[in-house]
Amino acid sequence: MIKILSTNQIRELDAYTIQHRPIASIDLMESACHAIFTWLSQNYYPTTKVAVICGTGNNGGDGLGVARLLKEAGFSVDVCVVRGSVPESADFKTNLERLSAKVEVKNLNDQIPPGLFANATVILDAIFGSGLSRQPQGIYADVINYINGLAAEKIAIDIPSGLMADKPSDGPVVRARHTLTFQIPKLAFLFPQYHEFVGNWVLLDIGLHKDFLKEVEAHNFYFTRKDVRKILKVRSKFDHKGKFGHALLVSGGYGKMGAAILAARAALRSGVGLLTVHIPRVGYPIIQTAVPEAMTSIDDNEEYFTSSPALESFNAIGMGPGLGQSKQTIKAVGDILHNGQVPMVLDADALNILGANRELLQLVPAGSILTPHPKEFERLVGDWKNDFERLEKQRRLADDLKSVIVLKGAYSSIATPSGTVFFNSSGNPGMAKGGCGDVLTGILTAFLAQGYEASHAAQLGVFLHGFAGDLAAYEHGMYSMTPSDLIKLLPEAFKRAA
Repeated sequence: MIKILSTNQIRELDAYTIQHRPIASIDLMESACHAIFTWLSQNYYPTTKVAVICGTGNNGGDGLGVARLLKEAGFSVDVCVVRGSVPESADFKTNLERLSAKVEVKNLNDQIPPGLFANATVILDAIFGSGLSRQPQGIYADVINYINGLAAEKIAIDIPSGLMADKPSDGPVVRARHTLTFQIPKLAFLFPQYHEFVGNWVLLDIGLHKDFLKEVEAHNFYFTRKDVRKILKVRSKFDHKGKFGHALLVSGGYGKMGAAILAARAALRSGVGLLTVHIPRVGYPIIQTAVPEAMTSIDDNEEYFTSSPALESFNAIGMGPGLGQSKQTIKAVGDILHNGQVPMVLDADALNILGANRELLQLVPAGSILTPHPKEFERLVGDWKNDFERLEKQRRLADDLKSVIVLKGAYSSIATPSGTVFFNSSGNPGMAKGGCGDVLTGILTAFLAQGYEASHAAQLGVFLHGFAGDLAAYEHGMYSMTPSDLIKLLPEAFKRAA
């Protein structure tokens, strides 16, 4: 699991590495330059015309070092240094001396000459690094706006210039297609608000000290495939269905029985021992035909959910997909929340009902999992000014409910009552289709029923759901993949991740 550090912690990590490897600061910079150069040389031909625009701090020093390596490899390289208020760092000066004999370095003081970088194919942004403490102004802002207006492909070193790593950014920011960052992702990379600046980000290992990373405290983590192996339980020879829980899914209604089918099939593919689906009468022949492995509980109403079944025999309850929001359904959802003494997965209409009837929130059992998309989350907590504020609202809701809040989307965030947040590494835009959330509800409910605590259930479920989506995108393409494809590929996702 990759820790996501603050800018101060990143600075401490660099200093710790220099002291304990030990390695000179300029040599650590050279490691970063070689990592960037290797990526560039693997992705671009030497015929590429590269423009490198640098500040005068260490990020600028990185840019100068990369320019030297590119020039030595036969690339056409232009270099420009923005001379604003930032003093030259010692390593910047060293790399400037090394480069000056090979490439003419232009200086920008207060004006941008006409046609600067007009012929460049790629612009390498090395103006500011992650230590930026205030929004760019003056010549810095002018340069950022200027290069954003050029047609060349932009690549940022460490972080797009102007973007704050761990607080909101309001000024001009370089719009990079790729961001080549060092060792660990920055928190801002994981927010939709800043994707237009970060683009595709790539982690480059530059040899930062792993002992520091093991010991440093973090509240945000990036969850990857290898982390699944640490959580997923191994089954024993004499295990039986009773050991893997009995789950109840309350879902479906007239015209929306597909939601119940998707959730039920996903739960069965995720290892639950027994599954009961509570459905209105209209859905009985549909479920019995489409999901023969599931038992059924039949509602009093023909078309929608109105009455809670007996809940004593269930280890977990999943509720929401396809329910609707009739008055009788709202009351029945309240009855299950009041009477259910087991962890629940609440999604879709269950969340909409909670958002419109906030008194029901206090009935959510501790250890449950709520899975809103951004609009559903807004109904629960209100609006936010930026994605950093949104994250804090997510933490607070998790703490208030003593439950896990999964905010769905790219890098789905999993907030726990302890304040820890896990960002998911799997998934793709092909999953932006109705029904994918129903699949996730089934997976999460199955894990809760098997006895996983909510944080582990959410980490496993969200990752495997996204991983199955990645397999589906590879097999069918993002345009043509469907939620049913995720269910079909869940077995392969389990096998590859375990």
